[in-house]
Amino acid sequence: MASGEKKAPVALTVLVAALGYFVDIYDLILFSIVRVKSLAGIGVEKAQILEQGVLLLDMQMGGMLIGGILWGILGDKRGRLSVLFGSIALYSTANIANGFVQTVPQYAALRLIAGIGLAGELGAGITLVSEIMHKESRGYGTTIVATIGICGAVVAALVGDLFHWRTAYFVGGGMGLALLLLRVGLYESGMFAGVKAAGVKLGNFSSLFSTKLRAKKYLAVIVVGVPIWYAVGILVTFSPEIGKAMGMSEVPAPGRAVMMTYIGLAAGDFASGALSQLLRSRRRVLAGFLALTGASIVAYFTIGRSSLTAFYAVCLVLGFATGYWAVFVTMASELFGTNIRATVTTTAPNFVRGSVVLLTFSFKHLKDALGVVGSAAAVGAITMAIAVVALIALEETYGKSLDYVED
Repeated sequence: MASGEKKAPVALTVLVAALGYFVDIYDLILFSIVRVKSLAGIGVEKAQILEQGVLLLDMQMGGMLIGGILWGILGDKRGRLSVLFGSIALYSTANIANGFVQTVPQYAALRLIAGIGLAGELGAGITLVSEIMHKESRGYGTTIVATIGICGAVVAALVGDLFHWRTAYFVGGGMGLALLLLRVGLYESGMFAGVKAAGVKLGNFSSLFSTKLRAKKYLAVIVVGVPIWYAVGILVTFSPEIGKAMGMSEVPAPGRAVMMTYIGLAAGDFASGALSQLLRSRRRVLAGFLALTGASIVAYFTIGRSSLTAFYAVCLVLGFATGYWAVFVTMASELFGTNIRATVTTTAPNFVRGSVVLLTFSFKHLKDALGVVGSAAAVGAITMAIAVVALIALEETYGKSLDYVED
């Protein structure tokens, strides 16, 4: 750290990053909760709600793919703090505007803008926390960020169920704008400042594919996280349609399914992050949670159909099993040098989230041949198989020094 440089307060940085991710997840998941109510509220016919819901989800996730690259490069070129301020301002404003939509095209445009804004929050926060904490303890900091952040989905479920869907969007936007005030006391990462002062080339996205090894490592860490968003984007978001197709006498409520899943996710994030510190291994924890995820998906299609109570219980277990997000984002930040770390830590989780576009596309187009249940199960099986192969290709990153740059 340069002489006289201000050091970021660790506790405040972790708290602000956690609250930012909390608002991020609230907005991201809110659409899944109010999808049916909001589309019906603007006049979409019941028979078109699934199709239009897929369109809006794809617009949101497509925005996150675009935003992931933009904010990631900006985070490495201009700094982690610039992204923390800019991303939350954009998605909070879009969230408030979502409360005023009257047509599907308006809704789609605003979900695209919101998606772009949402893409920057987690990556910048995790990168900043990783760089200001000791290499032996940073996993605890990223675990706190992920665990508190995931709770935003639980709040979104409660607000979405208790209030009008327009009000729920206003609440999310208001929380985001209020959080901007807490960020005034933060300082930039000293590790990043040192690299920038040295004149190192920063934020070169194409460098991730300049060598076979680097490209393999980057793609592998993305693929490992895809099962998390298969569970959220397919099994939970479309739980009413899948539940009906499984012959359930009472169809699951999406808000309740989301809430149960994210309660499990919060617990899983805390458990996976803590275990990765106690066992001093990211890879072993990822392997265990992937195995549990596979078993939970099987339970979803078997035990889950027996009753509504069983379905929500399986959602809770599924959430816990896919709660390795904390370890996934930590590993992403640890795999690459300071000059492209924000790019990786921002793009990787957003490409995972954006993979929902491919997942919903596959789900939708296999539905005619395999049915709703068969299509969802087939997409899940393929997703899990690829994730397991990808994990084998990843190196262990626990305790790795982050003070280096990529050639």
